[in-house]
Amino acid sequence: MNAITTALPLADAPRAKPGMAALKNTGKYLATHVLPPIIVIGLLLVIWQLLGSRPGASLPPPSKVVQDTWELIVHPFYDRGGNDVGIAWQLIASLKRVAFGYSIAVVVGVSLGVLVGQSTWALRGLDPLFQVLRTVPPLAWLPISLAGFRDGHPSAIFVIFITSIWPIIINTSIGIRNIPEDYRNVAKVIRLNGIEYFVKIMLPAAAPFIFSGLRIGVGLSWLAIIAAEMLIGGVGIGFFIWDAWNSSRISDIILALVYVGIIGFLLDRIVAFIGRKITRGTSAS
Repeated sequence: MNAITTALPLADAPRAKPGMAALKNTGKYLATHVLPPIIVIGLLLVIWQLLGSRPGASLPPPSKVVQDTWELIVHPFYDRGGNDVGIAWQLIASLKRVAFGYSIAVVVGVSLGVLVGQSTWALRGLDPLFQVLRTVPPLAWLPISLAGFRDGHPSAIFVIFITSIWPIIINTSIGIRNIPEDYRNVAKVIRLNGIEYFVKIMLPAAAPFIFSGLRIGVGLSWLAIIAAEMLIGGVGIGFFIWDAWNSSRISDIILALVYVGIIGFLLDRIVAFIGRKITRGTSAS
């Protein structure tokens, strides 16, 4: 009887409401993930404002940057013909080039990575070549690509391709070589053919390594197109930055750099998100 009496208050104890628990979790997430970067960015902006407001400062403060670039911020999609277009069109033009070059690099890079990872002969023959070519700076490829294609647009795509392919090849080959021997033995026991082994064993096992290479590659793609567009001209965020420098529009350059950083971050997050979904959370985030 005493045991029953003692248990009754526990049964009648109020339970936490689901809405309150969700609100608590949201608050905890904001406090641990959102608030720290906001505080750091705010402090950096205050320091920048103080340093930029001094007499003789080389760079404008953030308030001046916003004032000078307000039209670019509120009208990013204007189009006055030719290269005189809003910053959104400049970013879209660069992203299109990145999409072409990076997509080709993914297909070729994963294919070569699988070949090198599977074949010892291919590893010994191609790996030294890959190690040498991957050290060539992106802009060093531009004169060769211009000489070969004789046009700025395919030349920029080639620079993106040749810059981003190496981490994809290397990480894919490492992933293939690190497939557990038990997986290979199981494939032999159940007699998987080449295509079935590739789809059911090889790709899932190597996916975390592959997506690590894809994340590095997309970052290098974005870096390469900015540098290449400064030289090839036309529409693109890289050319926009170079043109702003030639016209002494420092605030425009700073605004463009902010957009470039945000886009680069989003590209990395998108590839990481896809990797987590495909690998069920086993890829690096």
